[in-house]
Amino acid sequence: MYQSNDTSVELDSLANPRTNHMRLVLAVVSVSQFMVILDASIVNIALATIQHDLGFNATGVAWVVDGYLITVAGFMLLAGRATDLFGQRRMLVGGLALFTVSSLAGGLAVAPQMLVAARVAQGVGAAMMAPATLAVVNTSFTEKRARARAFGVWSAVGGVGGMMGALAGGAITTGLSWRWIFLINVPIGALLIALTSITLSDSQTRRSESLDLRGAITATAGLAALVYGTMQTADHLWTSPRALGPIGVGLLLLTVFAVVEARFAAQPLMPLRLLRIRRVAVGVGALALLGGISIAMWCFTPLFLQNVLGYNAFRAGLGQTPAAMTFLIFARAAATILPRTGPRPLVLIGCACLLTGFGWLAQADTDSGYLFGVLGPTLLVAVGIGLTFPTLMATATVNALDSDTGILSGLATTGNQVGGSIGLAVLSAAAGTNVAREAGNSLSTVATSYNVVFLLAAGLACAIAVASVLLPSNQPNLLLTR
Repeated sequence: MYQSNDTSVELDSLANPRTNHMRLVLAVVSVSQFMVILDASIVNIALATIQHDLGFNATGVAWVVDGYLITVAGFMLLAGRATDLFGQRRMLVGGLALFTVSSLAGGLAVAPQMLVAARVAQGVGAAMMAPATLAVVNTSFTEKRARARAFGVWSAVGGVGGMMGALAGGAITTGLSWRWIFLINVPIGALLIALTSITLSDSQTRRSESLDLRGAITATAGLAALVYGTMQTADHLWTSPRALGPIGVGLLLLTVFAVVEARFAAQPLMPLRLLRIRRVAVGVGALALLGGISIAMWCFTPLFLQNVLGYNAFRAGLGQTPAAMTFLIFARAAATILPRTGPRPLVLIGCACLLTGFGWLAQADTDSGYLFGVLGPTLLVAVGIGLTFPTLMATATVNALDSDTGILSGLATTGNQVGGSIGLAVLSAAAGTNVAREAGNSLSTVATSYNVVFLLAAGLACAIAVASVLLPSNQPNLLLTR
């Protein structure tokens, strides 16, 4: 693992071969995380073409997206614990292999069932990759400044993957074919598998321990059912059986999971003692709320550009590029500053930017120009996400015991992923409800529906700010104890 007795050592140094090796490690895990996040949204812009080419019905084509999101959310905790038991390199290589093979299957699909099955398999591979990449950052970069920079790069690259979906999907679908949305992962995945095998050493494993199968089944099924149920609210009422049934089943299974972990599991999938650590519980909860904020920014802003201002998908993606660059800069800056300031000041400043940016964005309408109606507020929102995301992720996961790095990484990533999935359903339902309530379907009504989404996102920022009061005001000793 990377260690340095000189706090002035820079990660960007080119003179130290060990540092060069660690830069390669960081590149591998960052690109892997980028692929996980990118593939959650890259197919959205191509759904109409996919539906026509493969003969999907209107309901079935949604599973090209939902199959991936539900599987990622459902399997993340299990994959995090498996990372602790079987090692980071094994899990990352295995996840990359499954992701790559399923991408090839998706690109070659000739029937709807084949593509949906490939997307589900992709989701399992992504769930294996995400906690492994974060665990590698936590255990490989032990010197304070190097770890801060690594967290900044990992957070920034993953975050940009969330907004690149429309731009990359539109460009690939228009210039090549929707199949290349999947096929492009094959050479990249093969290269990452080779680099991972070379650059990462086996982390300490505890093969004598068994995986908590009861906990794995109830947690995975519970999270999947909860996410599935909330996704149904985009097209059905919250009180309808299509939504309420899966949500109720999900909550019941998660309750059973908590009982199993507390009372019956000798080697629990998720040790509940971790949630008794305040910074972990608050960090994971805030990350879930931030997942909804990220959806409002990276998904609904380009929809506003397309459906209200008349941009095509490619121009809408370009319109978000300045915000993406701003996010990259401030995510790296936040991770560098965090060791000196502690998490609370950065989160509060970030929430102030989020509240101001979304409040400004909620005033946009059909007469708003891009420069002052969209660009200005989205830059503020990007600053806010850039400051809060790496700060919360680091606060919830850094300096864990080696035996807990995987599950903590999985827990934090699960919180953010589930929060984003639920946020997508809730915000979509809120926008649809507003359109249904207003007379007609004019551009003004559509604009107002997006304004509702942005105001709700501002409310989520307020909730994170309130929760941040429970975070330490300066950098504490973050080492977890049993």
